[in-house]
Amino acid sequence: MNKIYFAGSIRGGRSDLELYRKIIGRLQLHGEVLTEHVGNSNLTPLGETGMTDREIYDRDMAWLSSCDLIVAEVSVPSLGVGFEIASAIRMKKKALCLYRVHDGRRLSAMIAGCPDVVLREYTDYNDVVRIIDDFAGIGQQ
Repeated sequence: MNKIYFAGSIRGGRSDLELYRKIIGRLQLHGEVLTEHVGNSNLTPLGETGMTDREIYDRDMAWLSSCDLIVAEVSVPSLGVGFEIASAIRMKKKALCLYRVHDGRRLSAMIAGCPDVVLREYTDYNDVVRIIDDFAGIGQQ
């Protein structure tokens, strides 16, 4: 069973919370999602309140180390998500970045131009389902 690290914006903004919930649900069909809390509606842009920043960092880096693949929704800019992607790449993890096409907006060149991530643009959740199902098979090989 795959261990999957899902990355989505928390302190950068929670406007895609409902989408994160759906993505996490789909990912759970392919393995254990270590970061289910990203889809928790009680988690606000202030982040987790029961832990220090260092405790969150240590926990999340341990999860990254133990995962088979990372799936990041990168439509809402987030320093933390960018850091998680870069860390996963350094750890040689398979990385998928999902980007919702916005009118007049472009994804950061540091993600879009990175040869070590699989970048997939989408317009709706049906696209996301297909993309996730195709990518999750990579971790099972």
